[in-house]
Amino acid sequence: MDYKLRQDHLCGCLAKAGVDAFLIGHLPNIQYLCGFTGSAGLLLVEERGSVFLSDSRYDTQAHEEVEDAKIVIGRKLPVELLGEFLRRKRKQRVIGIEAEHFTIAEKKRLQKSLTSSMRLKDVSSPVERLRLIKDAEELARIREAVNLGAKLFDRVLQVMHAGVMETEVAAEMELLARQSGAEAMSFPTIIASGPRSALPHGRASAQPVPSAGFVVCDFGVILAGYCSDQTRTIWVGPVSDEARRVYDAVREAQQAAVDAVRPGITAGEVDHAAREVLQKAGLANHFTHSTGHGVGLEIHEAPRIAATQKDVLEPGMVITIEPGVYFPGKWGVRIEDMVAVTSTGCELLTPTGKEFIVV
Repeated sequence: MDYKLRQDHLCGCLAKAGVDAFLIGHLPNIQYLCGFTGSAGLLLVEERGSVFLSDSRYDTQAHEEVEDAKIVIGRKLPVELLGEFLRRKRKQRVIGIEAEHFTIAEKKRLQKSLTSSMRLKDVSSPVERLRLIKDAEELARIREAVNLGAKLFDRVLQVMHAGVMETEVAAEMELLARQSGAEAMSFPTIIASGPRSALPHGRASAQPVPSAGFVVCDFGVILAGYCSDQTRTIWVGPVSDEARRVYDAVREAQQAAVDAVRPGITAGEVDHAAREVLQKAGLANHFTHSTGHGVGLEIHEAPRIAATQKDVLEPGMVITIEPGVYFPGKWGVRIEDMVAVTSTGCELLTPTGKEFIVV
């Protein structure tokens, strides 16, 4: 990863933001800018060079991972180390901080650690804007994570049957993920069967899979720091015509949204492509969430693919397309792929088919 280039791009935003330096505290943003993957640290980015600060627990890790930044390790909190470092500079400065990520209490501690000649200024998502566009190495890592995640669905089809507990299916998937090299799951695995399939975020429970009904399987892995996200819905037991009709409508809506993805289109227009299909099928009122979201170092990133969003898609963005319909107390269906926006349209990253599967 070219961390120096990323830091230079961020420094290019200093004047526009009206600050002399950026202080980064959101850990995924720190990882993006210098490579550190620990759980405590701060990164000060300015034109003369960047400084990473953490406590002594991360001495070895910081020196192994951090690139293109001076490393300051001490037996104090990173914010206290920052104060000491800046006070030695004895210069009047405006330091931009991530408005979305620092709490009021953290801001107070930061300001207390600075001299009277220094002040903090909230800046909205400077690093997230850079992270919107994935470079070639990021895209390669995301493809690998997606392909590993897709293997887990093959395991679902091997172990899924009426009577198996949802948690058993999730455990089999998560064991395979770890055995295949995943660092972690992107989020708690969703295996939601029968009436629970109507819960958009129905985490795997001890409930046995019923003898007839949909099972929503939503899962992903973290590999080399990058996330994957995929949903497939399968049917257990005898199939009704209504079930096939609903599934086919969701699949058509999902494909319509995938087909709509291209540079220059807005996120809201992609969302509309899915909703229009479900509207014609009489199911629009049962689609209760947005059509998708960005994915990268975090499982939920910008842009949000929703009706009111005006963000314009650009090559290098990676998003999910995941319309669903839900009938509380009965069932639900969701189908989700990841796609990368290209110069001419999009690359479908998820390799798994979307045919109606009965087990």
